[in-house]
Amino acid sequence: MKVHLIKEQTILSFIQVHGRSRSSFDIWLKNLKTADWRSPGEIQETYPTADLLRNGSERIVFDIGGNNYRMICKYYFGPNRVHLSICWIGTHAEYTHLCKRGQQYSIYIY
Repeated sequence: MKVHLIKEQTILSFIQVHGRSRSSFDIWLKNLKTADWRSPGEIQETYPTADLLRNGSERIVFDIGGNNYRMICKYYFGPNRVHLSICWIGTHAEYTHLCKRGQQYSIYIY
């Protein structure tokens, strides 16, 4: 199923602040536009460095730009397409701090 990215503007705003991330997110978005997923495992086929979060969270963490940036998204497989909603985006260091507080399963800023 094709993917509907909710709040792509979040990525574009992040790129404005973190200019070095532009090419990496451009590649990520390009891959997303051609994605055709039927299961969470297929997300990892498109993005092999992505990590599925457990605990029934239906979340995935994307490693972007050689692991310099992280993005947490919530996914939902609907009847006609996959909805991918950005929950959080930041640097690797910010993600590490987030995990130390145990917030990777619940944070939803956007």
